[in-house]
Amino acid sequence: MPDGDSPVILKLVADLTAIPAEEWDACAGQDNPFLTHAFLTALEESGSATGEAGWQPHHLILEDERTGRLLGAVPMYLKGHSFGEYVFDHGWADAYERAGGRYYPKLQACVPFTPVPGPRLLVRPGVDSGHAADLLVDGLRQVCDRMGVSSVHVTFATEPEWARFGEAGWLLRTGEQFHWENRGYATFDDFLDTLASRKRKTIRRERRAVEEAGVSLRILTGDDLKPHHWDAFFDFYQNTSDRKWGFPYLTRAFFELIGERLADRIALVMAEQDGHPIAGALNLIGGDALYGRNWGCIVDVPFLHFEACYHQAIEFAIERGLKRVEAGAQGQHKIQRGYLPVRTYSAHWIRDPALRGPVAQFLERERQQVDWEIEALSADSPYRRTEDNCP
Repeated sequence: MPDGDSPVILKLVADLTAIPAEEWDACAGQDNPFLTHAFLTALEESGSATGEAGWQPHHLILEDERTGRLLGAVPMYLKGHSFGEYVFDHGWADAYERAGGRYYPKLQACVPFTPVPGPRLLVRPGVDSGHAADLLVDGLRQVCDRMGVSSVHVTFATEPEWARFGEAGWLLRTGEQFHWENRGYATFDDFLDTLASRKRKTIRRERRAVEEAGVSLRILTGDDLKPHHWDAFFDFYQNTSDRKWGFPYLTRAFFELIGERLADRIALVMAEQDGHPIAGALNLIGGDALYGRNWGCIVDVPFLHFEACYHQAIEFAIERGLKRVEAGAQGQHKIQRGYLPVRTYSAHWIRDPALRGPVAQFLERERQQVDWEIEALSADSPYRRTEDNCP
């Protein structure tokens, strides 16, 4: 940490409500809704991201020592497990503990339960961004050493941040997601016209099947969002979490809080059949992107997942003039619906050289595998191969 004569100081904050929203948001910006004070405090206040849930807030902040003005921050948590992260290190933990080490607790710099790429080194505009970012990177390492925890993991960072961590000696990891890019489409049909004929027909057939099943869909945002919509969506979320993952991370109170604080940045797809809500998909609206987050249903209708999560998101993005749709983690089936593979970036500081060395070797092989997979998947693009329309 900087010494007492330094004009800045680094410290840990265990409760984000202790930092004024305007100070935090001045560093986080407004482009990525998941980094806002409103979203992160909703996770904490709702009981979704707390010490009891294995996500103890340990936010690293950089302050002007004289004025207390917030200059930079890293959203971070002390964790006793590796659930809800989407960048998997269970194998590292198992190997280390079988060798006699103690992997948990660890530090995780991320947005809990949210595999959305975005800044992790949050620096206030007007501050020397490079110097502040370097202080935060070094601060993360020092916190790890002083707390005596095994490691710090910065997940879903931006590519420039990833490079900065690499220059500081951190271990580098890549992954993949599937994003849709808006190429100036005026309508959904304009997008479909860029696809190969067989892919275009498949999507139209799937959308027609949902309609013929008597399912209607609408997107709610702003004042149109009511408590009964969140009641229904939470039922969907719980039902699907129980069937797929076994544990719903987010509480009902979390959805209520973001509905109150971020209503204008929410696009909630609701599906009804015979006048009854049966499924929903939660999206958040960013500065230039739509972020797909949670899906759930209580009735299985063929192709409804694709319609609610992918096609409706594309239509909304086109109407709003958003540049892309980020549809969350995993899912190669997204490619055939126009979502192409992109890299994601993570950086890892591991204190013990006995673990650090094997992990470094693994990550080198894994990065090569990710490169190969993205190249292979890109070759399976559904878009027509024309000079003006190449993915």
